[in-house]
Amino acid sequence: MSEPSPTGGETPPRPSRASVRTAVVWEVLKDALDRRVKATGTDHLDILDTGGGTGKFAVPAARLGHRVTVVDPSPNALFALERRAAEAGVADLVRGVQGDIHGLFDVVERGGYDAVLCHGVLEYVDDPDEGVRNAVEALRPGGALSLLAAGLGGAVIARALAGHFNDARQALSDPDGRWGTGDPVPRRFTAEQLTDAVTRAGVEVGAVHGVRVFADLVPGVLVDTEPGALEALLKLEAAAAELPAFHSVATQLHVLGEKRG
Repeated sequence: MSEPSPTGGETPPRPSRASVRTAVVWEVLKDALDRRVKATGTDHLDILDTGGGTGKFAVPAARLGHRVTVVDPSPNALFALERRAAEAGVADLVRGVQGDIHGLFDVVERGGYDAVLCHGVLEYVDDPDEGVRNAVEALRPGGALSLLAAGLGGAVIARALAGHFNDARQALSDPDGRWGTGDPVPRRFTAEQLTDAVTRAGVEVGAVHGVRVFADLVPGVLVDTEPGALEALLKLEAAAAELPAFHSVATQLHVLGEKRG
């Protein structure tokens, strides 16, 4: 998957199909970082990216001048992060640490960050509520939380459109939103579940976005061969992202908020 535009400002003239999956989140995140810069009166922020992997968001954030700590359990991902940061010329601003959200404070300090990213983590942890609490506890007061997790509705629609109607019905009734034993995602969420979790943890929710509302449903051949189709799809995703009507059918859900106090 390609990383978001490091400038965060202009959509590239020829975006990749993979960029559809990160563009909405990156634009929202960059705006939040810009607001935090103004609020703190500093040119750079301390950012924590839990489960940040190879640096899809960490490296673009570092290219804006921010210091980013990435916590990830995979040594291979951290090695790729180091290489990507070096190639981008921001190796001095990106630090990789092996660990996970449950043992977060074994490797980083509490209350030490202006922004915390928790992307693609809650689906795979034993206790999502604890994961959210730890992410929030790592924030300074007023710090920004960016939470991205798998959405239930998108999976149900995808299984139904593929003709797996029993799987789709199973996902609707399963407490974890799984469609069967072969489901590679251990847990999915509704927008209400995510906003409730962050609110209980002490975060004031600022916005909820549906991510990949259409991108995973549109045939690849259409996007790849129709002139201007990818650019139009990017604009459609951005337009639908904040509309509550589409949250229930998104493949992923993004919650943005600020730590109270």
